[in-house]
Amino acid sequence: MASHRVGRGKFHYLWSRDQSPVLSVGVGDEVDFEINDVSSWQITRETPPERPGFDPAKLYPLSGPVYVEGAEPGDTLGIDVLEVKCGDFGWSTIVPGEGLLEEFREPYLYKWDLKGKSRALFEKGISIPIRPFCGVMGVAPPEPGSFPVTPPGRHGGNLDIKHLTKGSRLELPVWVPGALFSAGDVHAAMGDGEVCVSAIECAGSAKFRFTLEKGTGLGVPRYYTKGEPPSKKGDYVATGIAPDLMEASKAAIRNMLRYLTESHGLGREEAYVLCSVAADLRIHEVVDAPNWVVGAKISLDIFP
Repeated sequence: MASHRVGRGKFHYLWSRDQSPVLSVGVGDEVDFEINDVSSWQITRETPPERPGFDPAKLYPLSGPVYVEGAEPGDTLGIDVLEVKCGDFGWSTIVPGEGLLEEFREPYLYKWDLKGKSRALFEKGISIPIRPFCGVMGVAPPEPGSFPVTPPGRHGGNLDIKHLTKGSRLELPVWVPGALFSAGDVHAAMGDGEVCVSAIECAGSAKFRFTLEKGTGLGVPRYYTKGEPPSKKGDYVATGIAPDLMEASKAAIRNMLRYLTESHGLGREEAYVLCSVAADLRIHEVVDAPNWVVGAKISLDIFP
């Protein structure tokens, strides 16, 4: 087993089977990835909160890619998450036209101090436990050409699975020789669904160990997780009921916004950001047509 490092200057913006690897590693090797902020540092501590703007071409810098020796199409690449660290500064933003709810039509930016903390402080005494993970983990897709980081696909990519924290394992199908693995989009915390289109976004680092299973024919990503600590105070769950799962999800988040604004005194933008970083969307029922039930769950531990 050998240890390697991919520095912050080794990154790319598009998935491609023709991307040149920055490093070649063996099975069982460990690699430290230094990862840039998802905006390529377009948002800083000095960015005006009412004017968060992005150059789309500079979103999602991916650290890598790394060539895994012996990986061939049809194999399964295993990525053991040994460690994920976040930087000192984080941010969450509402972008009009993005996210789950269409009624938020003005840009909004919230900044987080993450330095040396196990919890990120929010408004009204609310604090979010920091559980960092990489929103993007993937390999080169099989198709020729170049592709944006979003949306995710059978190669992995922008999966935004908040459970891929330290101690978890992601398995990806290999589509090209060497797999060409890359990672990016560190989040200090996120709720399942990332409903306002951002989590607590930050720069950081991640250490992975690579393994390989030959000839498995895996077709889609899968993962193993240690799970989350149980809530000590319990959870509050707002539900949404509709004949369409997306509409039920919107209803659940709108009902959660009502709870957060009325019971905890948050502004609507603050409540929407809090949902994105701390509330989990869950499908409760899909067998009683014509209506399906979605829940938005938030731990009561985050409230003072």
